[in-house]
Amino acid sequence: MTTEVPSSSTEKYLEVQQSEEFGRLRHTIRSFVFPMTVAFFLWYVLYVILSAYARGFMSTKIVGNINVALVFGLLQFVSTFLIAWYYSRYAAQKIDPQADKIKSDLTRDGGGEA
Repeated sequence: MTTEVPSSSTEKYLEVQQSEEFGRLRHTIRSFVFPMTVAFFLWYVLYVILSAYARGFMSTKIVGNINVALVFGLLQFVSTFLIAWYYSRYAAQKIDPQADKIKSDLTRDGGGEA
């Protein structure tokens, strides 16, 4: 069973989607997501390439049986968690206020449900 959305609501959502505020919100999200994705991907590719082609370097012992490859591998996890933490701060400071304003404007004008 599909629910038909009244055309006035559809028009309001399209208006919001085409608004300058929504464009700024998309820009704010993309200005974080794209560079961070590229940076993380390059960091991961560096790890894989070094593991495949710089075995001597990656097998260099640092302390005991801990070598560069193990440290780089663990840093992959650390960088993942740091990116997630940083994104949550970024979203709370920059994305959420913009999204909340758009949502409040939309619901105040009767264009959607909370």
